[in-house]
Amino acid sequence: MAPFNLTPSNTSTFILTGIPGLEAAHVWISIPFTMFYILGLWGNVMLLYVVSKEQTLQKPMYLLLCMLALTDIATSTAVVPKTLFIFWFNFKGITVGGCLTQTFFLSMVSVMHSAILVTMAFDRYVAICNPLRYATIIRKGQIAKLGILCLIKAVLFILPMTLLLSRLPFCANRVIPHTFCEPIALMKLSCGDITLHRTYSLVIMFVVSVLDLSLIVLSYGLIIRAVLRISSKKAHQKALNTCTAHICVMLTYYTPGLFVNLAHLFGQSIASHVHIILVNLYLLISPMLNPVIYGVKSKELRDKLGKYTCRM
Repeated sequence: MAPFNLTPSNTSTFILTGIPGLEAAHVWISIPFTMFYILGLWGNVMLLYVVSKEQTLQKPMYLLLCMLALTDIATSTAVVPKTLFIFWFNFKGITVGGCLTQTFFLSMVSVMHSAILVTMAFDRYVAICNPLRYATIIRKGQIAKLGILCLIKAVLFILPMTLLLSRLPFCANRVIPHTFCEPIALMKLSCGDITLHRTYSLVIMFVVSVLDLSLIVLSYGLIIRAVLRISSKKAHQKALNTCTAHICVMLTYYTPGLFVNLAHLFGQSIASHVHIILVNLYLLISPMLNPVIYGVKSKELRDKLGKYTCRM
């Protein structure tokens, strides 16, 4: 069956092409995209449900994990439905306001996600390096406040960039060779000077990717130093096991994220369809893997997830 052509011709809209050069394969590409999205959504929703039902899991570590699950759900949901509409129905139009909203939301959630990972690293640092003071330093109320601070940080960083983008004059060519709106794609469509916009984007990337990652590395450096001072091998293993899941989640988030951002800025030789597929997989695979990683590494969480899954 031929796809519907719902591409608008209105100049107040942008056109998202999907994956340039692979239009004939859009339907086939949508199959793994849909599977990854459903698996990620199911895993994160189950995690939220189990933690909300089990009093024994309502600890700071699992509450932080729930915050991470919410950002994972928000990230994939902001991208996948529109992408599938392009793949299945050729519905490529998006209003300027809708494009700016998607850009703001995705960027904000990305900054918040990174801030939560920093908070989780701090949580593990206190748990291992100051275990006797953990209950007084890290409390449920503190976690809520830290979550609000992460949100405020994300909004304060991303709102100015979105306002700057909204003031750009756009050329007659409003075709975005992508499956969703992103700041750099909008800058490329502008007829105006984008020096300030590019500089601000680089600053955000530096603060989020480099500064946040440096704080995480510092936290785990201090954790490793504290663990090495423990004489008991059993205590060594127990302490490191509590951090393994966090480290795996951070690697699945930051490693491909840095590659994607650097490729977008400097990798001009990379084919556009390859870059777009990688970006979409980055936004889908990390949310899908996070519940699996924590479910495997945390026996307490794994047992509770198994109990509720068997009831279905």
